[in-house]
Amino acid sequence: MFRRRLSLVLIFLAATIALQGMGAVLALREVERQVLRGRIASDIHMGFVQLSSIKQRLRSWTTQFKIGAGGKLQERDALILSLQGTLAKLAQLTQSAADAGPDSTGAAEQIARREALQVLGQAVTALADGIGQVQALQPDAPARQGWDTLNDIFERLDGRDLRQLIAQNIARENAAVQRERDAADQALAQMQLLWISMALTLALLSLAATAYFGRALRAPLDALVDGAKALGRGQLTHRIVLKGEDEFSDVARSMNAMAEELDKHRQRETKTRYELEAQVGERTRALHEANESLQRTDLRRRQLLADISHELRTPTTAIRGEAEITLRGQDRPAADYREALQRIVSTSRQLGAVIDDLLAMARSDMDTLSLVRQVIDLSTPLLHALTQAKSLAAGRKVRIDCQPLRDMPMQVLGDAQRIGQLLLLLLDNAVSYSHPEGRVTVSVQLAEDDPQAVEVRIVDQGIGIAPNELALVFERQFRGRAARLHRADGSGLGLPLARALAVAHGGSLHLESPGDQLSQGGTRAVLRLLLYNPLAP
Repeated sequence: MFRRRLSLVLIFLAATIALQGMGAVLALREVERQVLRGRIASDIHMGFVQLSSIKQRLRSWTTQFKIGAGGKLQERDALILSLQGTLAKLAQLTQSAADAGPDSTGAAEQIARREALQVLGQAVTALADGIGQVQALQPDAPARQGWDTLNDIFERLDGRDLRQLIAQNIARENAAVQRERDAADQALAQMQLLWISMALTLALLSLAATAYFGRALRAPLDALVDGAKALGRGQLTHRIVLKGEDEFSDVARSMNAMAEELDKHRQRETKTRYELEAQVGERTRALHEANESLQRTDLRRRQLLADISHELRTPTTAIRGEAEITLRGQDRPAADYREALQRIVSTSRQLGAVIDDLLAMARSDMDTLSLVRQVIDLSTPLLHALTQAKSLAAGRKVRIDCQPLRDMPMQVLGDAQRIGQLLLLLLDNAVSYSHPEGRVTVSVQLAEDDPQAVEVRIVDQGIGIAPNELALVFERQFRGRAARLHRADGSGLGLPLARALAVAHGGSLHLESPGDQLSQGGTRAVLRLLLYNPLAP
């Protein structure tokens, strides 16, 4: 019933749309052709303008060269190549303009354009030859002579004025661009009129069909829409009331049957889902809370144990080494024993401070240490760290050499104990991974790229670090393959702690090793700290 009438109307509307599309395609092709011609005309105009600009720049270069004011030959060659490239591009555009199908006026322009390009091509060839023969103007030569030479090279060819020729072409191409724009505008206006006419026709036909079917379909469609909205809102008890034997009545009966069946399934699913969701939610929350608690506890435990083991190892090793060196050999003067005991006491105090910090970290779950910042001389913690490190080095038969400290500013703002701890970590690392009878060199200098920073460089002749492991040595508990083979008892925490202390003082720490910047093996640790500036905010 409704299907046949609807099919006929749709076929008629489809035919109308097809006719409109065919007309639109033809109009678009015409507009596209006009736009293409306009674009080509604009490109040709810009090509002549660019040709004039490059010629002027080449003349400026020649003037500078002739009067001895500079002028690189590479710049001249580049400008000549640019002139030749622009002429080649203009030739291509001229051929494209011819292929676009010019009218009677455009045909005359094509002839004039080809003649001008031929003359300009000869001019560019002659210009390149003439510039190659240009010599610098002698000091006693009159300036008029140089000017006449430039005019002969750049502005005249077989009695023709090149400047006037280029200007005429620019004016002609400008007029062509305007003409093509006017043609494109006219084509667009015609296409607009065609589209409006066809759109109005299609709109009138659509309105007529809409009015016809609207009167016939309003009641059944409204009933179906209301029923669909009710089902969409979840009102599965809603029923659509339509009588008759047409298509809409069949759809209504199918929707009513579907709603009844869905209502039954929803009731069963709702009951089951509520029971399962309650059980799963309760178990999930319990497991999630337990898992998070275990992870946090395990992470804090492992980090604390790692920090404690590493932080306590270096001071205790220094104390043991100092005592062993003092007790080794024959009796010594009381002053030597006193100095050794004083160093042991100083190291013990540092050990006590480290233990206090580790306990504070354990109680407050912090991962950083507090700093007491004050203005200090970097040489003081450096010499103290060297004294402690030499006792460690003696036990491993490694020599530590410190280059003489230069007469330069070495005041920094930081915690003297933490900086000494940082330097001792680096020295201990250099000694631990050196070969027996090896040497560790320490030097202090101003940073080359920043006079407001000082660098402490610690260079060893040890096992070095593989290039692919340099980016990983500052990660907690990472140890390279060579390090594990050299020392099995390392923890992989020294360098991460050292970098953390350097960053806390506003500085930086990086390593260099074979495959990076060194070529003789070993490793170089570079610690950079900012010098104290009393005028800084």
